[in-house]
Amino acid sequence: METNLELSQHYQLIEQAIQYIESNAQRQPELGEIASSVGLSEYHFQRMFTQWAGISPKRFMQFLTKEHAKELLAESENLLETTHKVGLSSLGRLHDLFVNTEAMTPGEYKTRGAGLTIRYGLHFTPFGKCLIATTERGICNLSFVGKSEGQAIDHLVANWTQAKMIEDYKSTAPLIARIFLDTSTRLSAAPKAGLAFDQADQHLKLHLRGTNFQIKVWEALLNIPVGTVTTYEQIAAQIGKPQALRAVGTAVGHNPIAVLIPCHRVIRKSGEFGNYLYGSARKKALLAREYSAGHA
Repeated sequence: METNLELSQHYQLIEQAIQYIESNAQRQPELGEIASSVGLSEYHFQRMFTQWAGISPKRFMQFLTKEHAKELLAESENLLETTHKVGLSSLGRLHDLFVNTEAMTPGEYKTRGAGLTIRYGLHFTPFGKCLIATTERGICNLSFVGKSEGQAIDHLVANWTQAKMIEDYKSTAPLIARIFLDTSTRLSAAPKAGLAFDQADQHLKLHLRGTNFQIKVWEALLNIPVGTVTTYEQIAAQIGKPQALRAVGTAVGHNPIAVLIPCHRVIRKSGEFGNYLYGSARKKALLAREYSAGHA
């Protein structure tokens, strides 16, 4: 077991490493170079850094690069200039960095919904009050209200900071009626990142924005039959990532369009209902109504 003195010495090395990474982030130094700067082998440095920081040196450098890029984009730098200033070799690498960590392209981050008009409305449903929002491409948000209506709206705005927001109960009310009058409705077309896709029979559209991994998980959710449930393990296996259970759980939890993308149909392997962003009682109520509708 390590002594307090040893732990303190390790921290000093990690602090030096972080300072070195921050000072040289624009050059994107290799792991061996960073390790050498604190007098450690790559193996021991990787292990020690990950234990202390909670993420690998590579992920830490990606974080610094992304945050710097976000600052530059906010200052109206163009994408190519931003790529060079953060030390990346190509615009493609900047694109991949943002898609994998922010669930959007650099251009989408820069605009954050600029040019989009989002119409939203708060409505009562059989499962409590919800907030629905749409763009011209389709539904971009469907969430149940938690502590307050204002908090739900603030969360929507945070995801689309530059979009024009219009409260429009009249245009969103018919959508709520269609969604909750027929809980057996299911989306069948495969989604693509950032694109709208049609509901086969009722022509509802969704405007989704997510990483490729998230889209794969949400697509798998769409394939869960009404009145049935599946597990995180089954979802992971279905998308070809059987070991990525934690990542699958995170993607399920970040589903922006409740009910239509039925994350409530995912339960634990043990048979327990498990967590649900909008409460376990609401999850059980949704499942019970779907089951009863399918066995009427």
